[in-house]
Amino acid sequence: MRRPAAIAFAAGLVVVVGGTAGLLLTHHSTPVLRPAAVSSTVALPAPTGPIVAPPQPADAAPVARPVALTIPLIDVKTSLITLGLASGGEMQVPSSVVVAGWYTGSPRPGSIGSAVIVGHVDSTTARGVFYRLSELKDGNDIYVKRADGTTAEFRVTEVQQYPKDQFPTQTVYGPTPDAELRLITCGGAYDAATHHYLSNVVVYAAEVKLAPGGPAAIT
Repeated sequence: MRRPAAIAFAAGLVVVVGGTAGLLLTHHSTPVLRPAAVSSTVALPAPTGPIVAPPQPADAAPVARPVALTIPLIDVKTSLITLGLASGGEMQVPSSVVVAGWYTGSPRPGSIGSAVIVGHVDSTTARGVFYRLSELKDGNDIYVKRADGTTAEFRVTEVQQYPKDQFPTQTVYGPTPDAELRLITCGGAYDAATHHYLSNVVVYAAEVKLAPGGPAAIT
């Protein structure tokens, strides 16, 4: 549930924790947003190792890094920044609500495993890049353009909303036999007292393998 546009929103930030904890997207303790900039106070370590980036097959072709994301149904067309670890060990988050970020601790989209892309749902003044993420349904298309000019096409297989204290870490980040994609943002009810959303929206998608000479994906 989102509040009316006339009311200020708190920006969604990413907090990813290792071990048995899950990825949480939370907000500023004080919801203040400068134009096109979001500050973060996250201080938890991001997941690393096999739970996010399973080993690639020895004969796997190298995959270029992702540079742009397109989701036609919800009018998303954004560049992708790279998100690593900050000096304190926490996961970096997009500095703007209008772009999404690929977490470099996860596989590149099109590689075996669960590639992770995160984005803000909104800010104190505007909708975020993933504001409409929860509208996606099974069968919807997602396109990730890569640095070498190729485009990986994914198809939504499932959309789920999880309370933050019940985030299914293994389901979201666990090893997969094929190339998959996870898009994550905040969702559910908004707690005005804490400036937090109470849930996370996770979109699961699997890569579509096009036959040789098949139609080109969106670029």
